[in-house]
Amino acid sequence: MTEVNVHEAKTHLSRLLQEVEGGATIVITKGGRPVARLVPLARAAEPRRPGRLKGKIRIARDFDAPLPAALLRRFRGEGE
Repeated sequence: MTEVNVHEAKTHLSRLLQEVEGGATIVITKGGRPVARLVPLARAAEPRRPGRLKGKIRIARDFDAPLPAALLRRFRGEGE
C-alpha cells in the first residue's frame, strides 16, 4: 500500500490511477494522517444470458413432492 500526501495526489493523479487500475491501493494523507483510500473498483459481473445453463442442470421429476413425515417433524422441531 502506497501513501501520498494531498499535494502529490493532486499533482500525480493520472499516475496514481494507473497504479490503482493495476491493483494497487493508495492512501491519501493530510498532515501525515490517512484521510482517503484509492482502490480498484470491483469488476462488473458478466451480464446474465437466459439459457446459458441449458442442458447443464437436471431437476428431478419429484422435486416438489411432499417431504417424508419424519423430516417434516424435524423441521418443526418435533421428535428430536
